[in-house]
Amino acid sequence: MLQNDSFQHYGTPRHSGRYPWGSGNNPQNSKDFLSYVKKLSDEGLSQKEIANALGISTTELRTKKSIAKSEARQQDANFATSLKDKGYSNVAIGERMGINESSVRNLLNPAMKARSDAASNTAEFIKSKIGKKGIIDVGEGVENQLGISDTQLKVAVGILKEQGYSVSYVKVKQLGTDKYTTIKVVHPSDMTYSEVYKNRDKIKPPQGYSEDGGRTMLGIEPPTSVSSKRLAVRYGPEGGSEMDGVIELRPGKSDISLGNSRYAQVRIAVDGTHYLKGMAIYSDDLPSGVDIRFNTSKNKKTSKKEALKELKDDPDNPFGAVVRQRHYTDSTGKRKLSPVNIVNEEGDWDQWSKNLASQMLSKQSSFLAKQQLGLAYSAKASEFDEISRLTNPAVKRKLLQSFSDDCDSSSVHLKAAALPRQRTQVILPIRNLKDTEIYAPNFRDGENVVLIRYPHGGKFEIPELTVNNRNRSAIKTIGRAKDAVGISHKVAERLSGADFDGDTVLVIPNRNGRVKTSSALKGLKNFDPKTSYPAPPGMPRVKSKTKNTEMGNISNLITDMTIKGATQDELARAVRHSMVVIDSEKHHLNYKQSAIDNGIPALKKKYQGSSRSGASTLISRSKSQIHIDKIELRKAKDGGPINKRTGELVYVKTGDKPYLNKNTGKLVKPTTKTTRMQNTKDAFSLSSGTQIEAVYAAHANKLKALANTARKEMISTKSIPYSPSAKKTYNNQVVSLRSKLDVALRNKPLERKAQLVANTTVDAKLRANPDMEKEDIKRLKGQALTEARNRVGAKKIQVDITPDEWKAVQAGAISNNMLTKILDNTDLDKIKSYATPRDSVSMSPSRMARAKTLLNAGYTQAEVADALGVSISTISRSL
Repeated sequence: MLQNDSFQHYGTPRHSGRYPWGSGNNPQNSKDFLSYVKKLSDEGLSQKEIANALGISTTELRTKKSIAKSEARQQDANFATSLKDKGYSNVAIGERMGINESSVRNLLNPAMKARSDAASNTAEFIKSKIGKKGIIDVGEGVENQLGISDTQLKVAVGILKEQGYSVSYVKVKQLGTDKYTTIKVVHPSDMTYSEVYKNRDKIKPPQGYSEDGGRTMLGIEPPTSVSSKRLAVRYGPEGGSEMDGVIELRPGKSDISLGNSRYAQVRIAVDGTHYLKGMAIYSDDLPSGVDIRFNTSKNKKTSKKEALKELKDDPDNPFGAVVRQRHYTDSTGKRKLSPVNIVNEEGDWDQWSKNLASQMLSKQSSFLAKQQLGLAYSAKASEFDEISRLTNPAVKRKLLQSFSDDCDSSSVHLKAAALPRQRTQVILPIRNLKDTEIYAPNFRDGENVVLIRYPHGGKFEIPELTVNNRNRSAIKTIGRAKDAVGISHKVAERLSGADFDGDTVLVIPNRNGRVKTSSALKGLKNFDPKTSYPAPPGMPRVKSKTKNTEMGNISNLITDMTIKGATQDELARAVRHSMVVIDSEKHHLNYKQSAIDNGIPALKKKYQGSSRSGASTLISRSKSQIHIDKIELRKAKDGGPINKRTGELVYVKTGDKPYLNKNTGKLVKPTTKTTRMQNTKDAFSLSSGTQIEAVYAAHANKLKALANTARKEMISTKSIPYSPSAKKTYNNQVVSLRSKLDVALRNKPLERKAQLVANTTVDAKLRANPDMEKEDIKRLKGQALTEARNRVGAKKIQVDITPDEWKAVQAGAISNNMLTKILDNTDLDKIKSYATPRDSVSMSPSRMARAKTLLNAGYTQAEVADALGVSISTISRSL
């Protein structure tokens, strides 16, 4: 998605427009204003023309009319009450005011009076919450929290604007999706725009929330440490190199138990100063008195503490990674915090996405790439066909919107369909396993599989192994592991020097040899980056951010070299450098000297244009980030964000002027960050002309076209007309839906507050730990948001629509606006099943075509059934 870090503002003290209130014969009070508007309307002016005459928008006109009506009602109620207090009868009051007796009763009715007071009371309540420097959320859902209508809330905000307060719109990134939430706030008019944005963490709903000030920002308890007396270190020469990164635990010790898991990626604090990082497994051959043994490739000269990592000075992130803490019950029955902190545990890796990255598939045959990309497109086309057949227009529009966005994203990332039965697995060492074997309990004994590790250099890094699920040592260590495989350390070395501290591989059955491998590069034989490029004394340690940038650069170079036919010797030079880079932070290596020795500048010049150039093929350029003049989607008044003829998104330049960077003192041109693929209509413009690039360019263009087709379908889909008679027929269902929606919307202000709190937490953590890995940042965001929701009491409650309520929806018993809100707060998969025509639930023509394509590509009926979301019997019957 295109990213704009900005916020909008509007709202000024009471103003006049073309006809200043209080000048000449123009209206002075609420009743005069209403009379004036009515007079213009009676003269034939439309609401828009009246608004233009007053110099305001139609929305502001409606708000001012509501305010005026509220004030007029209040004036009438006050006058009627004063007459009643003087002894007038209801009939006499009616005669005096020129209204009937029943209207007088309504004015005197306390409930009626309370309703007429609601807007002004709400305005006063919000004003009390603002105080001198408060910033109050008045967006969607606040009215549900306060128990008033959305109209009353809008009127209350309008009253505050009339009294001199300002209204701003602040954009905040959603940590779960990286999209933006716009928060409507009211604040004192003397508070500048920048003050509002800088203090966005202080935005809060007018109704109180249950923040627990005693919790840390991530809800982390201070970690429990183990004593180093319980710890042994096995160094490289002693066998530690063969199990580098493995933490062996003594079974039966409740404080260091892994719970229901047989293995986990963990962090364990030691002596309150250091910690262990790696994959934890149980071992029953530990020396007496030792409960934990850490395996490392480091030399024995290294002290025990030097083999460990130092705890960071951050109570929320002492391990430099986001962890899940667990508790145990000790021998006395007390509940205590375990020193074992979980990063990933058994079963977590199996949830990772299943696809083939372009950095791997582009280095295979064009035939395989075309086949798997074709399957990925087929899945998209089938999904579009199913959405197009939906019977409810609102559901159809919503799903088409998300579908088109997903197609645009897929054209950038260029991921292909997974091969049959491929899975992501974490690797563990099995000492007595042959270098040609793999223990893989999720695969068939005796079959051949290939292993892919990212970042991926090429075919020469792909070992092909035979599954041996009878290895006793492996069975004893990890048993029927959910998502782990056992390999020898020699196989790990071929996988770009993988360690056993949580590294993962893609395991792909390769019965028909569709994934091509090649022998290891001769130039990599006996190459050890750790011994070849140790950092000289005094050289600063490589930061994670630097390592990631350099790794991206060399990965792109290797991709471009492979696509353009580099020699084995040239590839070996680039891969050697990549091995140094990837270990530069962990093992303190001199990657700059490696670049010189391996002639990386010369390789960049030959395959990327110059020693300073970057990505040069479509595969590497697609996701490359660029900054362009700041743009935004075209506004509705100018024709809307979608080209109705082509379905393309229409962006326009904002025309924002350069601003002064206070840190550098230089003028900065406002820009929008995007990718090269997003910024081009034709993917072939990014290609250097090779065959494999043509395959990917054609795929990207097909996805872009499908996104445009979906948007055209979306804007041409008309709403179900609202039916007052259907509302009467389905009154009970409508009332039920409105009640459920009300409950769901009450959470919105709290969710916005949770997002603000979580964003503040993440910003603070990133400032303290600027070199965090991408995966750790992703976990940090999730943990921060979970804790923030707990602190403010935010809890998403979905609108659960029953079949009878769906009938009411289909009959037009609720407005399109209400239905849109319901769809934003419900289970769309369930709604999609309601809206799918009964005759296409099993196998539509597009599903049939996709099933045949998958079967022809070698997938089993079970795999096809899983991919299509139907039963195996349905596949068999349909075919």
